[in-house]
Amino acid sequence: MSDTITPELVVLDEDLGADKAAVIRALAARVVAAGRATDAEALFADAWAREEKDETGLPGGIAIPHAKSPAVSQASLAFARLKPAVAFGAADGPADLVFLIAAPADAAEEHLAVLSRLARSLMQESFTSELRQAPDAAVVVSTVRQAIGEEQVAAPAATPAAPAASASPALEVDGRPARIVAVTACATGIAHTFMAADALTAAGKEQGIDLIVEPQGSSGYKALPQSVIDDADAVIFAVDVDVREPQRFAGKPVVRSGVKRGIEQPVALITEALAAAKDPSGARVPAASGGASAASSAPAQNERWGAKIQRILLTGVSYMIPFVAGGGLLIALGFLLGGYQVTADAGKVIIDNSLWNLPTENITSPLGPIGQYLGSVAFMIGATSMGFLVSALAGYIAFAIADRPGIAPGFVAGAVAVLMNAGFIGGIIGGLLAGFIAWWLGRLNPPRWLRGLMPVVIIPLVGSIIASGLMILFLGRPIAALMDALNVGLTDLAGTGAIVVVGIILGLMMCFDLGGPVNKVAYAFATAGLASASTADIHAVPFLIMAAVMAAGMVPPLAMALASTVLARGLFTPVEKENGKAAWLLGAAFISEGAIPFAAADPLRVIPANLIGGAVTGGLSMALGVSSLAPHGGIFVFFAIDPIWGFLIALVAGTLVTALAVVALKKWVGRKELVQAQAAAAPVAA
Repeated sequence: MSDTITPELVVLDEDLGADKAAVIRALAARVVAAGRATDAEALFADAWAREEKDETGLPGGIAIPHAKSPAVSQASLAFARLKPAVAFGAADGPADLVFLIAAPADAAEEHLAVLSRLARSLMQESFTSELRQAPDAAVVVSTVRQAIGEEQVAAPAATPAAPAASASPALEVDGRPARIVAVTACATGIAHTFMAADALTAAGKEQGIDLIVEPQGSSGYKALPQSVIDDADAVIFAVDVDVREPQRFAGKPVVRSGVKRGIEQPVALITEALAAAKDPSGARVPAASGGASAASSAPAQNERWGAKIQRILLTGVSYMIPFVAGGGLLIALGFLLGGYQVTADAGKVIIDNSLWNLPTENITSPLGPIGQYLGSVAFMIGATSMGFLVSALAGYIAFAIADRPGIAPGFVAGAVAVLMNAGFIGGIIGGLLAGFIAWWLGRLNPPRWLRGLMPVVIIPLVGSIIASGLMILFLGRPIAALMDALNVGLTDLAGTGAIVVVGIILGLMMCFDLGGPVNKVAYAFATAGLASASTADIHAVPFLIMAAVMAAGMVPPLAMALASTVLARGLFTPVEKENGKAAWLLGAAFISEGAIPFAAADPLRVIPANLIGGAVTGGLSMALGVSSLAPHGGIFVFFAIDPIWGFLIALVAGTLVTALAVVALKKWVGRKELVQAQAAAAPVAA
């Protein structure tokens, strides 16, 4: 393995800029100049995205911005000793020692282990003192390489071992020193994970207690022996992501915090853990946990409710995305192969026909019978996949709250939401209901003979009955009444001649809940008129309404794609940027659900932005007299839209308005709480 740090990557006593963004950008440029990365701006963007989730300044004048990035070709450390120091978010002041840790996106375990050793060395005052006193870059490189094990260091003379500290009575349990186990894990698993582990270990030694830490880093982790966990009096979870295999700690008193608190306040965490151990009603790791990648089953302590709910929603969205992306793209492919009328007979075609028995009637595909058959196959597979969308969203929202016992009640509640025409909003509500009910049931203390049945029978059964029963009894009728009222209102308004106003209203409705009940009312209103209209006048009102509805429905996914992949990549998580790439094609195919991951994760900013752009597009489409004979397909049915230039003008205008609005809202409105929630949930989505 080649050197991780070289003199070309070291900057001593220089001014790299007035803020941390300038410093990170300058160090990224150093990595590229040394031939270890291909794109300085891409490396900066990935490091900055990590910085926005959780500032990397640490006590003692240290900062460790870091990232795994596809732009990095060789694991590297770029170091700067700054004059003047620059604020990186540490409570005790600015940082004068800054390491940019740059790892390839597919970094091998040996590279990640090297970078982790650096993080641990930064906890040693002797190491940072040497860096501050180093006369030149060569000394810095040698000091760092010795710390990370790339260069041999002379063995120090043996010194008498210091006597172990003895625990005070407050740190004893049953007359002996307390036993605590801890898990540390950060979003990237490179730096904070191991620094928190070392800080907790050192604090435990100072306090005279038995504290053993399991760091869960990117390079893997070595699970603590179960006997050690069983003997522990309490557990500390200092994590920004979900604990792997949490069921190992079931029943143990637990204290939860972010990983950074494990670095900055290890003694306070130990004190809280011991208090939990002595409190019979204190928090416990739920006994119903299961699965190596399970979500945290109990809400983290010291986490705001807003961040907690967004973390739960992001978990559900991360598992729902494959259904949206795969299904939406297959639907688009079906329209491309089979024509925009493929939906009429797609189910019948795939049942009655095959590759050696192609359809001969009602051929709407420009490619003839083979196109009709393949288009029908693609459309039906996509539509079936999309049919799981709400159920998957609800099921995995419940999973994020209650672990595996919440999945069945969540899926059932999501299916009931579809049955009640409640859309993805109903799925979110159903998932939350199912999750919290299952979580509450999991906290009960049943007789020993019943415990084995709780997670596989009792919780799914009772959770499904209660959550889905509440959905049926209290959600269905109000939504049905709302749909009827909106449908009647739109019909009356269109009849008055206020067609542009109708376009604005339809645009608002299409962008409000992205496939939910309000969206469905607008779409049903348009398609119902289309079915009764005559093609003799292609600019009749029903065709104008259909064009406005379709254009407005394309705005949210296209705008989220534009914002997350072009305009402001740094304001979105890596998972959202990946979703944004898929949203380009989903939006082009009029799959409004492509924006659901963004709306579910950040509804208070994304939905208002969608509404503004949808209103612009709907109104412009009506004003320009755009008509569509096709009920679906987006840009792929351009041949059924007239004039196509008017459609494109309305679509581009609304997309730009929404993209700029969501960027502005994310940049200036309530950003802190959002990034805290995203930092906790992004690894799950990944």
